Amino acid sequence: MPNPRKAAAACLAIALILTGCKIIKTPTAEEATAAANGGFNPDQQVAGIWDTKVISFLEKRAGTFQEVSALSATDLNAAAAAYGHKEKEGSAPWTFAAKVSGFIIKAETKSRAAYLDTDVDGDGKADVRIQIGPVIKGTALRDSLDFVNFNEFKNQIQWAEFGKAFNTHVNKLTLEKLSRNGLEGKKIEALGAYPLPSTGQPALFTPATIAIGG
Repeated sequence: MPNPRKAAAACLAIALILTGCKIIKTPTAEEATAAANGGFNPDQQVAGIWDTKVISFLEKRAGTFQEVSALSATDLNAAAAAYGHKEKEGSAPWTFAAKVSGFIIKAETKSRAAYLDTDVDGDGKADVRIQIGPVIKGTALRDSLDFVNFNEFKNQIQWAEFGKAFNTHVNKLTLEKLSRNGLEGKKIEALGAYPLPSTGQPALFTPATIAIGG
């Protein structure tokens, strides 16, 4: 016959053990990465400022691509003051906020670094190369913003990851949803940024928003 006192003691011990237990939530991959980086989560940072700060800034700062490119060719200082930004430290080129409106004359969609050569002045020649990913070269979106700077980050690695997060965000938000068929000849509208190109080279434009019509 079971001993009531022993049974009661066993129940009490189990209860004490259970009340001391704490259920720990399994972290997501994103949370685990952030924890490993001391709380640094560039993808989350970019998502948090995208609509309220990034798009708002670009809409106010951008000139038409024709205006920006023409002014930067004749008076770089004036173009920089009106449309450009660059970090005070280092030797990075000026990066300009711009709006592109034109027609696609060449669509390179087989490469992972896909792009659309675009004519903005109606002469049938490409004036700007718009990146549509999924691989996006450079960090033009980050570099065009005057409200973020390198000194806010722990090191060069975090700064680079923050720049890459802009490309990742716009790719997931917009670019990966674009059709890759029958693009040549279509109208394109885009808001974004590009670094000052080398002489004779097309501007490499990274869009923050993009729309392709008929």
